[in-house]
Amino acid sequence: MLGYSDYCDEYYVNMNLSTEMSLPQTRESVLHYFEQVRRRYPSMVNFYNREANEFVLEEEKDNGTYRWVGTESKRVNSGVVNPESYDSACEQHRAVLDLVPYELSVSPLDCESLSVMLGFDFAYKGNHNEILTEAIGIAPGLEKFANLPYGKVLSNEPAIQFSLDEECRTQCRIGFESRTNAYQIRTGEFSEDQLSVYLTVRRYDSLAPTETYVSEFDRLSSLCRDLVDEYLIESVLQPLQKTISLR
Repeated sequence: MLGYSDYCDEYYVNMNLSTEMSLPQTRESVLHYFEQVRRRYPSMVNFYNREANEFVLEEEKDNGTYRWVGTESKRVNSGVVNPESYDSACEQHRAVLDLVPYELSVSPLDCESLSVMLGFDFAYKGNHNEILTEAIGIAPGLEKFANLPYGKVLSNEPAIQFSLDEECRTQCRIGFESRTNAYQIRTGEFSEDQLSVYLTVRRYDSLAPTETYVSEFDRLSSLCRDLVDEYLIESVLQPLQKTISLR
């Protein structure tokens, strides 16, 4: 069975927990939380304050594979870039979610949303919008606009969002990010940038008394993997990979 790295140039697995209340911001609470994370992953050695109330702890990025965790005023983040496997990335996210109720005082009631995101990057020196149009297409009702005089497509970033349960509390969003701009299309001068595909599975609202952050993450990560394996690879990743390889 192929790994996700076989379908793109880079991929990453992120977990985000958004809270209703602000996280603790004292020096002691922030440092203690990150110290507990580092005990589990000693190779995370780079700690810095990115912006006000935004802190990051990460591994060295030299080999292209690295872990990172972060906190914002009302969000806990965890990510792995080019992980050894999907399961190894999920193991880190479980470890973080196992810590937050005790180290950051995040109760099950405090959950605004919990999400798992798989991102796939394709390095391409050319018109990203053109690649997306060829590989993914344009909605039939809009196709004629692409054939207008001077009708060069300047932005083609389709997105779809749908529910995964009857209450619409569990949702999936698939989106694209092109990094081609009008200047590049006008001049024909393109730099090698990342064309990105994102699949996010997100659950909204507080957790039930029988749920934990770890158990809910396991449910969401399983849904995320199934959607990628059963739909995204064949319908999106492989067509993009093939279209780029033929240029």
